Amino acid sequence: MTADDRSRDLAAMLQPLLRSLIEAERPVLAEHDISMWGYAVLGALDSSPIRTQAALSEAIGADKTRIITTLDKLQAAGLITRVPDAADRRVRLLSITDDGLRVHRSVRDAIRVAEDRILAPLPATDRRGFLRALHALTDSTRDRRSE
Repeated sequence: MTADDRSRDLAAMLQPLLRSLIEAERPVLAEHDISMWGYAVLGALDSSPIRTQAALSEAIGADKTRIITTLDKLQAAGLITRVPDAADRRVRLLSITDDGLRVHRSVRDAIRVAEDRILAPLPATDRRGFLRALHALTDSTRDRRSE
């Protein structure tokens, strides 16, 4: 890597890409009547069926008091369930419903189509390397946060 390859800092290089990705997601989320936080919740619950609200908040990086409105909307739409924990009635156990699974997977598939368009200028090997690097960086960042 030359000095020219790092003429801008990482945030300056990633910010336009992130903006494009978010703009590509907005119409998909609107079509399914869910927010980005709602999509994050459904994604977390799809990969792990039952979580407490506190654990879910930590997993998606949201303040546990801020996420309540999102959970209320998802529950009202029949996309998740929240039931009191028999061992501790102050705790709510979350799970995704069959409708929630369908919505999450439909949104995810549509978002991936948009992502593929954004990544299309990269040759296949560069795309795979870019995605591997993103996974590694995301995992290492998550690991450092949990220490």
